[in-house]
Amino acid sequence: MLPPRRRVAPLSAPFPAFRDRYRLGKLPLGVSPICLGLVGNPRVVPEAFDAGINFFFVTADMHWPVYEALRRGLVMLFERGGGIRDEVVVALVSYVTQPEFCHTPFEEVLAMVPGLGRWDLSIAGGAYSGDLLGRLSRYRSHRSGGTSPALGATFHDRRAALLALNHDLVDIGFLRYNPLHRGAEEEVFPQLRSETSALLYNFKSTTGFLEEEVYASIGLSPEHWRPARTDYYRYALSRPEIDGLLCAFDEPHHVRDLADALAGGPLHDDQTAYLNDLAGLSLGRASLSSSLG
Repeated sequence: MLPPRRRVAPLSAPFPAFRDRYRLGKLPLGVSPICLGLVGNPRVVPEAFDAGINFFFVTADMHWPVYEALRRGLVMLFERGGGIRDEVVVALVSYVTQPEFCHTPFEEVLAMVPGLGRWDLSIAGGAYSGDLLGRLSRYRSHRSGGTSPALGATFHDRRAALLALNHDLVDIGFLRYNPLHRGAEEEVFPQLRSETSALLYNFKSTTGFLEEEVYASIGLSPEHWRPARTDYYRYALSRPEIDGLLCAFDEPHHVRDLADALAGGPLHDDQTAYLNDLAGLSLGRASLSSSLG
Protein backbone atom coordinates (compact mmCIF):
# COMPACT_ATOMS: atom_id res chain seq x y z
CA MET A 1 0.00 0.00 0.00
CA LEU A 2 1.19 3.53 -0.76
CA PRO A 3 0.30 5.56 2.37
CA PRO A 4 -0.43 9.30 2.36
CA ARG A 5 2.53 11.58 2.90
CA ARG A 6 3.49 11.71 6.59
CA ARG A 7 4.20 15.41 6.54
CA VAL A 8 0.49 16.16 6.22
CA ALA A 9 -0.37 13.67 9.00
CA PRO A 10 -0.92 14.78 12.61
CA LEU A 11 1.98 14.39 15.02
CA SER A 12 0.11 11.67 16.88
CA ALA A 13 -0.16 9.47 13.78
CA PRO A 14 1.45 6.05 14.20
CA PHE A 15 4.67 5.30 12.38
CA PRO A 16 4.55 3.56 9.03
CA ALA A 17 5.28 -0.17 9.04
CA PHE A 18 8.19 -1.84 7.26
CA ARG A 19 5.83 -3.20 4.59
CA ASP A 20 4.26 0.18 3.83
CA ARG A 21 5.41 1.77 0.59
CA TYR A 22 5.94 5.34 -0.57
CA ARG A 23 5.81 6.35 -4.19
CA LEU A 24 9.30 7.37 -5.35
CA GLY A 25 9.29 9.45 -8.51
CA LYS A 26 8.11 7.37 -11.44
CA LEU A 27 9.39 4.06 -10.13
CA PRO A 28 6.76 1.35 -10.60
CA LEU A 29 7.71 -0.12 -7.22
CA GLY A 30 7.13 1.78 -3.99
CA VAL A 31 9.84 2.04 -1.32
CA SER A 32 9.69 1.03 2.32
CA PRO A 33 9.92 3.76 4.99
CA ILE A 34 13.15 2.13 6.15
CA CYS A 35 16.14 2.27 3.81
CA LEU A 36 19.03 -0.01 4.74
CA GLY A 37 22.60 1.23 4.38
CA LEU A 38 25.61 0.03 6.36
CA VAL A 39 25.40 -3.42 7.91
CA GLY A 40 27.85 -5.34 10.05
CA ASN A 41 26.75 -8.76 8.87
CA PRO A 42 25.60 -9.71 5.32
CA ARG A 43 22.76 -11.75 6.81
CA VAL A 44 21.08 -8.49 7.84
CA VAL A 45 20.06 -7.90 4.21
CA PRO A 46 17.85 -10.99 3.70
CA GLU A 47 16.54 -10.55 7.25
CA ALA A 48 15.50 -6.99 6.43
CA PHE A 49 13.89 -8.03 3.15
CA ASP A 50 11.89 -10.78 4.87
CA ALA A 51 10.70 -8.21 7.42
CA GLY A 52 9.36 -5.96 4.66
CA ILE A 53 12.28 -3.62 3.87
CA ASN A 54 12.83 -3.32 0.11
CA PHE A 55 14.98 -0.16 -0.09
CA PHE A 56 18.81 -0.38 -0.06
CA PHE A 57 21.47 2.36 -0.13
CA VAL A 58 24.89 1.44 -1.58
CA THR A 59 27.94 3.65 -2.05
CA ALA A 60 29.59 3.78 -5.46
CA ASP A 61 32.86 5.31 -4.20
CA MET A 62 33.43 6.94 -0.79
CA HIS A 63 33.23 4.52 2.17
CA TRP A 64 33.47 1.63 -0.32
CA PRO A 65 35.23 -0.81 2.11
CA VAL A 66 32.66 -0.49 4.90
CA TYR A 67 29.82 -1.30 2.49
CA GLU A 68 31.29 -4.71 1.68
CA ALA A 69 28.87 -6.53 3.99
CA LEU A 70 25.89 -4.78 2.39
CA ARG A 71 27.06 -5.72 -1.11
CA ARG A 72 27.57 -9.35 -0.05
CA GLY A 73 24.13 -9.34 1.56
CA LEU A 74 22.51 -8.15 -1.65
CA VAL A 75 24.24 -10.94 -3.57
CA MET A 76 22.87 -13.43 -1.01
CA LEU A 77 19.40 -11.99 -1.49
CA PHE A 78 19.53 -12.06 -5.30
CA GLU A 79 20.79 -15.65 -5.26
CA ARG A 80 17.38 -16.71 -3.98
CA GLY A 81 16.06 -16.05 -7.48
CA GLY A 82 12.33 -16.00 -8.07
CA GLY A 83 12.33 -12.41 -9.33
CA ILE A 84 13.49 -10.92 -6.02
CA ARG A 85 15.56 -8.28 -7.82
CA ASP A 86 12.31 -6.81 -9.17
CA GLU A 87 10.93 -6.52 -5.64
CA VAL A 88 13.66 -4.20 -4.33
CA VAL A 89 14.81 -0.65 -4.98
CA VAL A 90 18.58 -0.16 -4.99
CA ALA A 91 19.95 3.36 -4.61
CA LEU A 92 23.55 4.04 -5.62
CA VAL A 93 25.24 7.11 -4.17
CA SER A 94 28.35 8.83 -5.50
CA TYR A 95 30.24 11.69 -3.88
CA VAL A 96 32.11 12.65 -7.06
CA THR A 97 31.20 16.22 -8.00
CA GLN A 98 32.77 16.62 -11.45
CA PRO A 99 29.93 16.13 -13.97
CA GLU A 100 32.11 14.17 -16.40
CA PHE A 101 32.80 11.55 -13.69
CA CYS A 102 29.21 11.14 -12.52
CA HIS A 103 28.46 7.90 -14.32
CA THR A 104 31.41 5.48 -14.11
CA PRO A 105 31.18 4.86 -10.32
CA PHE A 106 27.65 3.52 -10.75
CA GLU A 107 28.69 1.14 -13.52
CA GLU A 108 31.47 -0.20 -11.30
CA VAL A 109 28.94 -1.23 -8.64
CA LEU A 110 27.04 -3.24 -11.24
CA ALA A 111 30.24 -5.10 -12.04
CA MET A 112 30.88 -5.89 -8.36
CA VAL A 113 27.40 -7.05 -7.30
CA PRO A 114 26.24 -10.13 -9.25
CA GLY A 115 22.51 -10.11 -9.83
CA LEU A 116 22.11 -6.35 -9.43
CA GLY A 117 21.87 -5.69 -13.15
CA ARG A 118 20.71 -2.08 -12.83
CA TRP A 119 20.23 0.62 -10.26
CA ASP A 120 16.92 2.29 -9.54
CA LEU A 121 17.94 5.56 -7.90
CA SER A 122 20.96 7.80 -8.55
CA ILE A 123 21.97 9.80 -5.47
CA ALA A 124 24.30 12.79 -5.37
CA GLY A 125 26.09 12.26 -2.08
CA GLY A 126 26.92 15.23 0.16
CA ALA A 127 25.35 17.77 -2.21
CA TYR A 128 25.90 21.48 -1.65
CA SER A 129 24.32 24.53 -3.25
CA GLY A 130 27.36 25.12 -5.46
CA ASP A 131 27.43 21.68 -7.08
CA LEU A 132 23.86 20.40 -6.82
CA LEU A 133 22.43 21.59 -10.14
CA GLY A 134 25.41 20.47 -12.21
CA ARG A 135 25.42 17.01 -10.69
CA LEU A 136 21.65 16.57 -11.05
CA SER A 137 21.86 17.63 -14.69
CA ARG A 138 24.30 14.80 -15.29
CA TYR A 139 22.20 12.36 -13.27
CA ARG A 140 19.20 13.14 -15.44
CA SER A 141 21.07 11.47 -18.26
CA HIS A 142 20.92 8.29 -16.15
CA ARG A 143 17.15 8.67 -16.08
CA SER A 144 16.74 9.50 -19.75
CA GLY A 145 19.07 6.65 -20.66
CA GLY A 146 16.93 4.20 -18.74
CA THR A 147 19.61 3.17 -16.24
CA SER A 148 18.11 4.96 -13.24
CA PRO A 149 14.49 6.15 -13.21
CA ALA A 150 14.77 8.20 -9.98
CA LEU A 151 17.03 10.94 -8.59
CA GLY A 152 18.06 11.81 -5.06
CA ALA A 153 20.66 13.57 -2.94
CA THR A 154 22.08 13.51 0.58
CA PHE A 155 22.59 16.88 2.22
CA HIS A 156 24.59 18.52 4.98
CA ASP A 157 23.81 21.89 3.36
CA ARG A 158 20.27 22.57 4.59
CA ARG A 159 19.71 25.43 2.15
CA ALA A 160 20.46 23.11 -0.74
CA ALA A 161 18.12 20.52 0.75
CA LEU A 162 15.27 23.00 1.03
CA LEU A 163 15.79 24.19 -2.55
CA ALA A 164 15.84 20.65 -3.93
CA LEU A 165 12.82 19.45 -1.97
CA ASN A 166 10.60 22.48 -2.43
CA HIS A 167 11.19 22.59 -6.17
CA ASP A 168 11.04 18.83 -6.71
CA LEU A 169 14.56 18.79 -8.14
CA VAL A 170 14.94 15.35 -6.58
CA ASP A 171 12.56 12.49 -5.93
CA ILE A 172 14.07 11.95 -2.50
CA GLY A 173 16.38 13.86 -0.18
CA PHE A 174 18.35 12.54 2.80
CA LEU A 175 18.92 15.04 5.63
CA ARG A 176 20.70 14.77 8.99
CA TYR A 177 18.54 15.40 12.06
CA ASN A 178 19.21 14.19 15.62
CA PRO A 179 19.56 15.65 19.15
CA LEU A 180 23.06 16.93 18.32
CA HIS A 181 22.05 18.39 14.93
CA ARG A 182 18.73 20.20 15.24
CA GLY A 183 19.21 23.00 12.72
CA ALA A 184 16.51 21.58 10.45
CA GLU A 185 13.92 22.57 13.08
CA GLU A 186 14.41 26.20 12.01
CA GLU A 187 16.07 26.02 8.61
CA VAL A 188 14.09 23.29 6.85
CA PHE A 189 10.97 21.91 8.52
CA PRO A 190 8.95 25.17 8.88
CA GLN A 191 9.69 26.15 5.27
CA LEU A 192 9.05 22.80 3.63
CA ARG A 193 6.17 22.89 1.17
CA SER A 194 3.61 20.21 2.06
CA GLU A 195 2.64 19.77 -1.59
CA THR A 196 6.09 18.72 -2.75
CA SER A 197 6.21 15.20 -4.11
CA ALA A 198 9.79 14.63 -2.95
CA LEU A 199 10.32 12.24 -0.06
CA LEU A 200 12.48 13.22 2.92
CA TYR A 201 14.47 10.52 4.72
CA ASN A 202 16.74 11.06 7.70
CA PHE A 203 20.29 9.80 8.18
CA LYS A 204 22.64 9.82 11.17
CA SER A 205 19.56 9.41 13.36
CA THR A 206 21.39 7.72 16.24
CA THR A 207 24.11 10.36 16.61
CA GLY A 208 23.88 11.42 20.24
CA PHE A 209 23.15 7.96 21.63
CA LEU A 210 25.07 7.55 24.89
CA GLU A 211 26.85 4.44 26.05
CA GLU A 212 26.36 3.43 29.68
CA GLU A 213 29.70 4.76 30.90
CA VAL A 214 28.82 8.27 29.74
CA TYR A 215 25.83 8.61 32.08
CA ALA A 216 27.96 8.60 35.22
CA SER A 217 30.39 11.10 33.72
CA ILE A 218 27.57 13.62 33.16
CA GLY A 219 26.16 13.13 36.66
CA LEU A 220 23.06 11.02 36.02
CA SER A 221 21.99 8.41 38.54
CA PRO A 222 20.87 4.87 37.67
CA GLU A 223 17.26 6.02 38.14
CA HIS A 224 17.41 8.21 35.05
CA TRP A 225 16.03 6.83 31.82
CA ARG A 226 18.62 5.33 29.45
CA PRO A 227 17.14 5.68 25.96
CA ALA A 228 17.88 2.78 23.62
CA ARG A 229 19.54 3.36 20.29
CA THR A 230 16.20 2.69 18.62
CA ASP A 231 14.66 5.60 20.56
CA TYR A 232 16.82 7.92 18.46
CA TYR A 233 15.22 6.53 15.32
CA ARG A 234 11.85 7.26 16.93
CA TYR A 235 13.08 10.78 17.73
CA ALA A 236 13.73 11.51 14.06
CA LEU A 237 10.59 9.85 12.74
CA SER A 238 8.47 11.73 15.28
CA ARG A 239 8.88 14.77 13.05
CA PRO A 240 5.95 14.69 10.58
CA GLU A 241 8.16 16.23 7.90
CA ILE A 242 10.35 13.11 7.84
CA ASP A 243 8.95 10.26 5.77
CA GLY A 244 11.52 7.57 6.43
CA LEU A 245 14.91 6.60 7.82
CA LEU A 246 18.25 5.50 6.43
CA CYS A 247 19.37 2.90 8.98
CA ALA A 248 22.50 0.95 9.83
CA PHE A 249 22.20 -2.45 11.52
CA ASP A 250 25.10 -4.52 12.86
CA GLU A 251 23.28 -7.83 13.27
CA PRO A 252 20.05 -9.44 11.99
CA HIS A 253 18.23 -9.06 15.32
CA HIS A 254 18.53 -5.28 15.03
CA VAL A 255 15.89 -5.39 12.29
CA ARG A 256 13.34 -6.76 14.73
CA ASP A 257 14.54 -4.38 17.46
CA LEU A 258 13.65 -1.41 15.28
CA ALA A 259 10.30 -2.88 14.24
CA ASP A 260 9.40 -3.38 17.91
CA ALA A 261 10.51 0.15 18.81
CA LEU A 262 8.56 1.80 15.99
CA ALA A 263 5.43 -0.02 17.12
CA GLY A 264 5.57 2.31 20.13
CA GLY A 265 4.89 5.30 17.88
CA PRO A 266 6.25 8.84 18.21
CA LEU A 267 8.08 10.01 21.30
CA HIS A 268 6.17 12.15 23.75
CA ASP A 269 7.23 15.79 24.10
CA ASP A 270 8.93 15.14 27.45
CA GLN A 271 10.89 12.24 25.95
CA THR A 272 12.04 14.40 23.05
CA ALA A 273 13.09 17.13 25.48
CA TYR A 274 14.98 14.54 27.54
CA LEU A 275 17.00 13.36 24.52
CA ASN A 276 17.78 17.00 23.71
CA ASP A 277 18.93 17.54 27.30
CA LEU A 278 21.13 14.47 27.17
CA ALA A 279 22.79 15.82 24.04
CA GLY A 280 23.46 19.15 25.73
CA LEU A 281 24.78 17.47 28.86
CA SER A 282 27.13 15.27 26.87
CA LEU A 283 28.59 18.41 25.28
CA GLY A 284 28.82 20.21 28.62
CA ARG A 285 26.47 23.02 27.62
CA ALA A 286 23.14 22.21 29.30
CA SER A 287 21.54 21.16 32.57
CA LEU A 288 18.93 18.45 32.84
CA SER A 289 15.44 20.03 32.88
CA SER A 290 13.43 16.81 32.71
CA SER A 291 13.87 13.30 34.08
CA LEU A 292 12.12 10.04 33.34
CA GLY A 293 12.41 7.18 35.76
